[in-house]
Amino acid sequence: MIQKRYEGFLNTPCLWKSNVIFNLPQFKITSKSNTIEIVLDEKLRLGKYVERLVSFELQQQKDISILSENIQIQNDKITLGELDCLLLRNNKPIHLEVIYKFYLYDASVGKTEIDHFIGPNRKDSLKEKLTKLTEKQLPLLYTDACKSYLNEFHLNSEDISQHVYFKAQLFVPYHHRDIQLKTLNTDCIVGFYINLNELDQFKDCKFYIPNKKDWLILPHTNVSWLNFKAFKVLTENYFEQQFSALCWIKFNNGELKKMFLVWW
Repeated sequence: MIQKRYEGFLNTPCLWKSNVIFNLPQFKITSKSNTIEIVLDEKLRLGKYVERLVSFELQQQKDISILSENIQIQNDKITLGELDCLLLRNNKPIHLEVIYKFYLYDASVGKTEIDHFIGPNRKDSLKEKLTKLTEKQLPLLYTDACKSYLNEFHLNSEDISQHVYFKAQLFVPYHHRDIQLKTLNTDCIVGFYINLNELDQFKDCKFYIPNKKDWLILPHTNVSWLNFKAFKVLTENYFEQQFSALCWIKFNNGELKKMFLVWW
């Protein structure tokens, strides 16, 4: 299962190209799917799980050596934040922040393309994440509190270039699946979302609800599919808890898609 998750991660494109968003340069890396040989704690939340996959990916690169990961920056025992990864690429130091997200397009939120992408449960947004990166996470490198950590590696902050490795799966409304993105990477659109009122259109389909780690995986047929009635009963609990579920949907013609069933 780890292998399928790793391949799903590798197949997820970066959310934008070069540094067109907030002047944040995307980390460029080309990886082939090696057999992943690490043991991962299933209790890790998805973001931390992905960081371990990235760590393995980086270790496969001949021009990259990892100096340190998950560096907690503290000041008087108060944690100010964390640097995801310090690495050398061709002997040049890089601070890399790793992000993997799921966002849904809601044109009613904000005015720009970036504003329109929100988390599945409406609790977070792409705009919030980008703001946090530019105003908090990346500036951490230049704080006095960070100097002593960098000194351990004989590094100065002004010599370190900062990159983000920001991958995402994007979902668009079912009735507006033809959305073309202008600044974000359209290749990140992997599926659609519907709400409860739209569900009856899919009575003839089969469904599967993967656990959260398996949200990374490309849909495949070798799972226990649910019929519409069983799926609808299972999802009632999600609506009560105001939780949006990522599902795989299998159409009559055999086509497989990812779909969010949202509570809102």
